[in-house]
Amino acid sequence: MLLGMAGTLSLGFVLAGCGGNGAQTTENTTETAGDSASAPTEALSGLVKIDGSSTVFPITEAVAEEFQKANTGVRITVGMSGTGGGFKKFGAGETAISNASRPIKDKEAATAKAKDIDFVELPISYDGVSVIVNPKNTWVKCLTVDELKKIWDKGSKITNWKQVRPGFPDKPLKLYGPGTDSGTFDYFTEEVNGEAGRSRADYTASEDDNTLVQGVSKDEGALGYFGFAYYEENADKLKLVEVNSGDGCVLPSQETINTGKYAPLSRPMFIYASTKEIDRPEVNAFLKFYLDNAAELAKSVGYVPLPDSVYVAAKKRFEEKKTGSAYADHAAAKGKTLEQLFAATP
Repeated sequence: MLLGMAGTLSLGFVLAGCGGNGAQTTENTTETAGDSASAPTEALSGLVKIDGSSTVFPITEAVAEEFQKANTGVRITVGMSGTGGGFKKFGAGETAISNASRPIKDKEAATAKAKDIDFVELPISYDGVSVIVNPKNTWVKCLTVDELKKIWDKGSKITNWKQVRPGFPDKPLKLYGPGTDSGTFDYFTEEVNGEAGRSRADYTASEDDNTLVQGVSKDEGALGYFGFAYYEENADKLKLVEVNSGDGCVLPSQETINTGKYAPLSRPMFIYASTKEIDRPEVNAFLKFYLDNAAELAKSVGYVPLPDSVYVAAKKRFEEKKTGSAYADHAAAKGKTLEQLFAATP
């Protein structure tokens, strides 16, 4: 049984780097003296480099922490340069694993292929994109998808809450959201505005969700969006907004995300493993550990575990080194659940 994440991990963290675009890398180090349950089980050593989505970062970091308890010779770095930024590094052969809050794009897969890099696509959990406001905001309980589009669409001139809906107060509206390298940005803009990347540009953008939390929590007129787990982590500083996609107002929760009731802002999250790296013992062991413990650790950091059948399918893909994306045929994949997609993948 894995230990709880809060207050029980005997781990230290070293901030290894922070880029000007919000990219951040955390290197995990381990202290296991006196803890027989954390004693090394294999003489593994080496470096595992991971980068990508800030949304997937917490679960991957949690897995890395637990893995290193039993494998003190392995050093794992986990970066946060956004899904797109992570795929750039992955496609250049700079990382073994890429965190992603959306499926890999055709052009990203082609870039990796040009460098002779194939990948195994592994779903790890569900997440919802949370729409949030400042706790002092007393006028917003629920927004429709049409209202969100009115606010966030490319060319939008909405700068005051009174422009969003009659009855809303005359207060400046300031927007906070992920940067363009973020998978959350791609997902939100596609589901709300109808096209990935279609968004107004005049908002405070960051690949680091913590920066967005700080911005919204200090601005009474703020509106933002980011992963549900980051809202849960900062619920005392923020107010969650319900979303109405046509069937009534729904709050994101583990239940509504898992069932898809929180539409259209529920989504799966992934890790991508380079086939050039999979046979390295430390990488192989880490990936096995990840898949074996993803459900439990997803819950421990606020994400929603996948159905057991999807984890079984993911383990099979990993063991067989099944390359490519289940989303490569976009028309066939559209509207299908993870169970349908991965069960259909031979």
